[in-house]
Amino acid sequence: MGAVRRSLSWARRCGVLDESLGRWKAAGWERRSSGRVVGGLDDVGGSSWRVEKALREFKRHAPIEEASTPPSAWYTDAEFAEFEMGRVFGRGWQAVGHVGQVEKPGSFFTGRVGKTLYVVCKDEDGQIRAFHNVCRHHAAAVASGSGCTHSFVCPYHGWTYGLDGRLQKANRLAGIRNFSARENGLIPIRAATWGPFVLISLAESKAAEESSTAEEGWLGSAGPILTTAGVNSSLHHVGSREYVINCNWKVYCDNYLDGGYHVPHAHRSLAGCLDLPSYSTNLLERVSIQSCRAANKDKSNSNMRVGNIANYAFVYPNFMINRYGPWMDTNLVLPISSSECRVIFDWFLDSSLVDDKDFIESSIADSEVVQKEDIKLCEDVQNGLLSPAYDVGRYAPRVEQAMHHFHCLLHDDLSS
Repeated sequence: MGAVRRSLSWARRCGVLDESLGRWKAAGWERRSSGRVVGGLDDVGGSSWRVEKALREFKRHAPIEEASTPPSAWYTDAEFAEFEMGRVFGRGWQAVGHVGQVEKPGSFFTGRVGKTLYVVCKDEDGQIRAFHNVCRHHAAAVASGSGCTHSFVCPYHGWTYGLDGRLQKANRLAGIRNFSARENGLIPIRAATWGPFVLISLAESKAAEESSTAEEGWLGSAGPILTTAGVNSSLHHVGSREYVINCNWKVYCDNYLDGGYHVPHAHRSLAGCLDLPSYSTNLLERVSIQSCRAANKDKSNSNMRVGNIANYAFVYPNFMINRYGPWMDTNLVLPISSSECRVIFDWFLDSSLVDDKDFIESSIADSEVVQKEDIKLCEDVQNGLLSPAYDVGRYAPRVEQAMHHFHCLLHDDLSS
């Protein structure tokens, strides 16, 4: 075994293993089981040597003044993207929607986080529940999109489940043995709410979340700070948009977390509304909050929308809350592949302005201008990450603290 390891080490240093890997894959010698790569590759902690190498290259404990950003493999390697699905998105509480989507009994919405398909609903007793959106018969989805229903009926063979997840009906099972309807309901997922948001936890063990409330597990000490900043359920949902962007999901997050560094260069209209020298960043356990005072140069709709101060909260790993003036925007960033992500935008507004249609339309239009500018930036960055001329960059220490914080949290999850 020692000789084999020494040979592999020599082969990697000389580049022989990298050259051979493509041939091994083409010949079908690579096999994966439970996230492990076997048949000639290292089996280190359930990840391949490529993933381990990418993790080692990020110096987690280096101060930001000396640190380099994660290597480009974090953003471009398909194997790395697959590995992070379970380590990053398979643990802890995550935002998946807002309470307006499950306002009355029977209302539901569906979604996907990594490989997990879920359905969230409100049952007859007013309790918000979540389940794996997978029929226990032959794995078809029992619900799609959103709507209101009395039960979930699988479109494949008609198995029917109640809003509490119990199996209510299964046709043509005469002769089946050792089958219990009670044991074949939809598999539950832990669900909770905080303020206007619906959360689910994909932690494998319920005990992993029992030691804290959803607020503590999701926000840590940031909960009271966000509440004071006006993040609450009194705001009314006024619109949604969804974008598919040709970049890794972390590229989009990095763009959000650069402390306003790119704003004067890429968002001229937004920059005119903000007092950029006042930008500040507050780092908490799994949340970072960037704040900036408004410029207040005039009484235009854009300045009215921003108000006196803008707060940009990033909740690890993929949720963004933008609270300013009478408005709140949220961005939910969902990975599709190593080079593609889905971003769901939701807009909320103070009740005093929900009937002002012109203000709502113009404000959403302003927001979409910024979003399109960010999409162009993020897709350009993704292309640059694929270039042989780039592997790592550096942080601007006084403005990119939140980005560095995000990368350190990622490294912790990916290494544990």
